[in-house]
Parts: sequence; structure tokens; C-alpha cells
Amino acid sequence: MSMSAANERLVVIGGDAAGMSAASQARRMKGPDELEIVAFERGHFSSYSACGIPYWVGGDVEEREQLIARTPEEHRARGIDLRMRTEVTEIDVAGQRVRARDVDSGAESWTSYDKLVIATGARPIRPEMPGADAPGVHGVQTLDDGQALLDTLARTRGRRAVVVGAGYIGVEMAEALINRGYEVTVVNRGREPMSTLDPDMGRLVHEAMAGLGITMVDDAEVTKVLTGEDGRVRAVATEDAEYPADVVVLGIGVRPETALARAAGLPVGRYGGLLTDLAMRVRGHENIWAGGDCVEVLDLVSGQERHIALGTHANKHGQVIGANVGGGYATFPGVVGTAVSKVCDLEIARTGLREKDARRVGLQFETVTIESTSRAGYYPGASPMTVKMLAERRTGRLLGVQIVGREGAGKRVDIAAVALTAGMTVEQMTALDLGYAPPFSPVWDPVLVAARKAALKVRAS
Repeated sequence: MSMSAANERLVVIGGDAAGMSAASQARRMKGPDELEIVAFERGHFSSYSACGIPYWVGGDVEEREQLIARTPEEHRARGIDLRMRTEVTEIDVAGQRVRARDVDSGAESWTSYDKLVIATGARPIRPEMPGADAPGVHGVQTLDDGQALLDTLARTRGRRAVVVGAGYIGVEMAEALINRGYEVTVVNRGREPMSTLDPDMGRLVHEAMAGLGITMVDDAEVTKVLTGEDGRVRAVATEDAEYPADVVVLGIGVRPETALARAAGLPVGRYGGLLTDLAMRVRGHENIWAGGDCVEVLDLVSGQERHIALGTHANKHGQVIGANVGGGYATFPGVVGTAVSKVCDLEIARTGLREKDARRVGLQFETVTIESTSRAGYYPGASPMTVKMLAERRTGRLLGVQIVGREGAGKRVDIAAVALTAGMTVEQMTALDLGYAPPFSPVWDPVLVAARKAALKVRAS
């Protein structure tokens, strides 16, 4: 006998952006008499901005609560049975149920579902090396992680910090620690910081970070974390050097948290993320959806799956899942890979493909790099900006843009993100009617200067 709609149950694993967006959207579409919603979160917090953690650690955001969009109490008031400090340990796909454990008491119980949403997020990569788990070594992915790091900083007398890795988290945490008065060393495996940029643009980031008083160590891999007699971290070691540290922050990146899903036999891709269709349904499973940092998404420029852990995508995934679970219809078409970051007053932005991405998928391309200013050169506060652009040979289709500069550089990448999504050529971009006045840009916006130069190069190729 099939269950009536009145007692249909949605179970959500993960109480942050994707999971609770999905639960909230499903609740907007169906009342508690039609759909029961049970959500499990293993941490202390729900619906928070993980992207805001570096700014809270650095002191730009004063209170932890400012990062929380909705508390567990607010979710419960909307008819969502959100169970905090409860970790799902097993998914029984055939039996349509999940096993959950109360983190504090250890008590376990099974909960059946009609529909399941997996939003387990991502976990910081911890290198396999001696001392990686020593007190004073921190990954920064959840609000619990951010609190643990702040607690360590409050207890630590020394002022030397080492950040391992120079991606988004690495550079943002370097800034946070500089703001807190630490001497900061960044140890980076790559040739230049920000491997999401091409090395020539990464070099600009290196120079700016060094100019801020950050010690940059590139082309170096941390081989072990050294501890003192008290067991706490005292330094990190590479093949040929030691860097004293009172606190270590891991900024090596994240991996999709998909151990549960793998154990249940659900399909994962080359980056370890769950594979879904356009409706965010797990492939091959009619009543299971997944979203956020635990899934792989389609890159619209390369046509391949990628893993990108960003709150913007997680919230969109949740909206799409909630609409579909609630009986409506929505899709998530994919991404172009846009990201912005800053370290002190340096803004770093990218969208689309890097040179090595384009080569890997067999695209032939031209590149141009231009230097311009954020405002008309004569207007006070104009600051330099470097724009790099990739365009496909022969067709002139825009493939990617990277921007490094001061104020006004970062969000300019949105012009390119829209152009990429629309499949525009660099020639078409040169005619874009962008907002102009001397306080906002030169008469030719830096992105359009790059597009003009790229169009000329494509024509000549």
C-alpha cells in the first residue's frame, strides 16, 4: 500500500546552505500536513556563511552570530524538524532509511524517508604527514572550525602563524592573521599563489602579498608539523627549511564529503563529488537529490564536470532541489567558474578557463594581457589593474578572464561571467554598453580594452 501524500517524509543530511535552502524551499511549497521534513546536522550551527569565516577570524565581522542566516529555532518555527549535533552514519538506499547518531550521547536510531537530500558539504584536505593533527593546526571549513581557531588564537602567546596553501582560503586566512597582528608565512606547493589563476597572474598576487609583509614561500611542500614538549605545534618543516609557528592554518583546499554516499553505492565523479542530473537528482535514483559542496557541477565553458565549493552554488542547488522535492520543477544548468577574493586591498578575480584548462579540453586559444586603471586616469583614486583574457582561435569565443588589481577590480569579472554564460565572442564584447563615468571607469573599461585586443589577435590568427 502506498503512503498517502499527507505523511510523506523528506530527510535532509546537512544543515547548512544547500540542505536548509532545500528544506526551506520545499516547506514553502508544501505544508507540514503534506510533507514532514527532518534534517540532521552534526555541528553546532545551521544555515551559516562559511565564506564569511576568514572575515570573522580577522575581525572585520565582530560577532559569530552575524554569519548565521537562520538559527535551528527559526527553522523549527517554520515546521522543519532540525536535529543538531546528530550525524548520519549510514544511508540504506534499498530500505529508504538513514541511521543517525547523537554526537553527545552516542545513541543511534533509524529514520525512514520518501525523499532524501544529501548536502554533506566538503572537508578541508589534511595532508598525510606527522603532526598534522597536533593542537594548534586548524582547517577552516565550518563555523565550529572557525570557533576552534579563534579559541586557539586567544590562548596562544606567540605571534607567528604559518598558512599552508595559497588558494582562496589560504590568502584570506593570511589577511585575517595579518589583521590580528601575526607574523604570517604562507607555504605554497605551487609555483605561484592562487593556482586558480595562470602563473603570470599568480605572480602579481605573490608580489602584492610580499608587499603586505607576508613571507611567501612558493614551490615548497610541508613534509611535517613539528611539536614542542607540550605536544602543541612549534614549526612546520619542508624538505629544506623550518618555519616557526605558534598556529598553523591549512588552506590546501577541500574535498567533497561523500564517504556516506559512496558507502551507499551512489555515483561519484572524478573529483569525488556526487553526480546529479540537471534537476540535482542523484543519477539513477528517483527519490534522492544532492547539492552544495558534495556534488560535481557542469562547467559550461569546457563541457566537463568540476568540483567547486562555493556558497553561491550551494544556495542555488538548494532552491532547485526544494522546488523539485516540493512538486515543482527547476534545473541548475551549470557554472562558468567565477570566483573573487581579496588579500588586504588587493582584489583577485577569475572566471572561465585558465590556459591549462583550455589545453586539457583540446581548445586552441589566444591570450592577451592589458594594464589599465579602475577609474579615468585623471580622477582621484584611480588604481592599476591587470586583465588577462583567453579567446578561442578562429571563433573568437570568450574562454576566460582573470583580473588582479586594487579597488574596483574584483567585481568587474561579472561582466565576463555574463559574457561567458551567453557564449559571446570577444568581438561582440567590445560593443557592450557598460556604465561609464570618470569615477567608475576609464572611457574604455579595462575588460573592453582586453576584449578589443583579443579580437584583433583572433582576427590575425
